[in-house]
Amino acid sequence: MVRLLRIGPLGIPQHIIQRGNNRQVCFANEQDMAFYASLLEGYSKEFSVTTHAWIFMTNHVHLLATPHAEEGISKMMQALGRRYVRYFNREYRRSGTLWEGRFKSSLVQSENYLLQCQRYIELNPVRACMTNDPAEYHWSSYQSNALGKKIALWTPHEEYLRLGETGDERQRAYRALFSAHVDNELLNDIRSAVNKGLALGGERFKLEIEQLYGRRVKPAKMGRPKKGKPKPFGSGFA
Repeated sequence: MVRLLRIGPLGIPQHIIQRGNNRQVCFANEQDMAFYASLLEGYSKEFSVTTHAWIFMTNHVHLLATPHAEEGISKMMQALGRRYVRYFNREYRRSGTLWEGRFKSSLVQSENYLLQCQRYIELNPVRACMTNDPAEYHWSSYQSNALGKKIALWTPHEEYLRLGETGDERQRAYRALFSAHVDNELLNDIRSAVNKGLALGGERFKLEIEQLYGRRVKPAKMGRPKKGKPKPFGSGFA
């Protein structure tokens, strides 16, 4: 299966997943997560990427971030991955790879989809039955988006800022989004988009991306392409 060319338009958020190889543990304790967070903060600044949401799970990471420089996210993830692997291998006296190949990503339409994607990311520990309340999970952007905790890594997106005039208003409105679970159709759309390198958004958004960058961001049509009708005998060449 041919991998789609990765595209990263400036100013368009991306949902990113980095998994441990064969789902192996990539964070053994809170010290590991703290070190990863410090690296992420540093490299996001170096490569001009703003981070709106994240979750650090035992064997994978979710990020929602916007690039503001060419190849910003690719450079950030490459530098982050290499530096963290060196730390992890040294800390646990191991060698070899840690990550499952290259990271996965999908473009995310800001309107109607960005906050839904944030909610999906921050509900990971709830879906994993690690907690009943996302507020109880420390290594998550829910601490900033919903509870107002000051974390240097966090940059609120414009869609989040539109939730209210003050921080308290925005946090209340954001917490209200979590009163219902992500519906199954949206859940499948988010997962399919990021795992296949497609786009999460409306049809017009996807069409505009395809026209601008000449790259498919919607699922490929199933089945063999239809053959053209045979030309009548003696019609010559077109």
